[in-house]
Amino acid sequence: MEQPIAVTRQSFDDWMVPVYAPADFILVRGEGSQVWDQQGKSYIDFAGGIAVNALGHAHPVVTAALVEQASKLWHLGNGYTNEPVLRLAKQLIDATFADKVFFCNSGAEANEAALKLARKRALDQGNSSKNQIVAFNNAFHGRTLFTVSAGGQPKYSKDFAPLPGGITHTPFNDLAAAAEVINDHTCAVIVEPIQGEGGVLPADPAFLQGLRELCDRHDAVLIFDEVQTGMGRTGELYAYTQYGVVPDVLTTAKALGCGFPIGAMLTTDELAKTLGVGTHGTTYGGNPLATAVAGAVFSIINTPEVLDGVKQRHQWFLDGLNKINQQYPIFSEIRGGGLLIGCQLTQDYAGKAKQITQLANEEGVIALIAGPDVVRFTPSLIIPEQDVKEGLARFARAVARICS
Repeated sequence: MEQPIAVTRQSFDDWMVPVYAPADFILVRGEGSQVWDQQGKSYIDFAGGIAVNALGHAHPVVTAALVEQASKLWHLGNGYTNEPVLRLAKQLIDATFADKVFFCNSGAEANEAALKLARKRALDQGNSSKNQIVAFNNAFHGRTLFTVSAGGQPKYSKDFAPLPGGITHTPFNDLAAAAEVINDHTCAVIVEPIQGEGGVLPADPAFLQGLRELCDRHDAVLIFDEVQTGMGRTGELYAYTQYGVVPDVLTTAKALGCGFPIGAMLTTDELAKTLGVGTHGTTYGGNPLATAVAGAVFSIINTPEVLDGVKQRHQWFLDGLNKINQQYPIFSEIRGGGLLIGCQLTQDYAGKAKQITQLANEEGVIALIAGPDVVRFTPSLIIPEQDVKEGLARFARAVARICS
């Protein structure tokens, strides 16, 4: 058998399109909430693949589901259906407001489908001028041209003009500003219950409730982007239930497959009729391999044990981070929900979030940023208490270094 190609971190710079700037080490193995690099150094994983690895690495039940399905049937194409996709659809429907599901491969694709549905619905109703989409500053909805335009972060879209039109951005959590732009020409409002990439900013309940009322008044589709907040991340299966606001469309991905690429758009019977045969599609979406894995993931996460455990782990992190902040006052605010936690840096440390996570890597812990001024944590939903304590001890050493 031919030997595998030898690779180093330099191989990335030599061979890969440089759209990322990865850490200067290569991870090769993971188990639970720990990962190891090529040199055998261990790291506590507080990033979870950006809120993806909700059950950690190499979870035995998920691994078994993958192996079992891999020996049966991987892919068919959308001219045929399969058992795992139908079972997963029923799991999602039974646990949410939804009546129908569309499966795809990513959160961006799920949001693309949701926005296309909203525009087509208005057109089908004979209202060709009802095509405006309202989104929010600092939002993130994906990297396709449509979704990056809906996202409210010009740094991700400005280099790709001309961008799709008909999208208006207003300040997040400002209901009065939203009310000024949502009107009878609005076909959709898309919002994250907690802005993830935008700084881990939770929506005010009154803001989301107000958006629901405005959408009802103007017959606009309310889309909740729960790509990052969904699948137990906030301590509920989906965050909309915490707000008492039911959207018309919900998008989910990331933790749905715990690392296996899958996304989904959930909606009602009435809206689902908008997308008839041939109006939208995807080659890989809903394939048996992805949906078998996601079905196993769903059966574990959608349990009181895991969801209640998220709330408990939130407190572990909060207590540990507040203790670090008492010794080294580096954070002005610690916010978020469940295991989506953002630590806002004080003015003295503004712009240093990336530097802090790099020092954390050196100390053996992996964390994230949410913009230049926020350190973000999105660990496994079942991370053991010992790993939380050890990871925070390592993170504290990194903070001590930045403060020295």
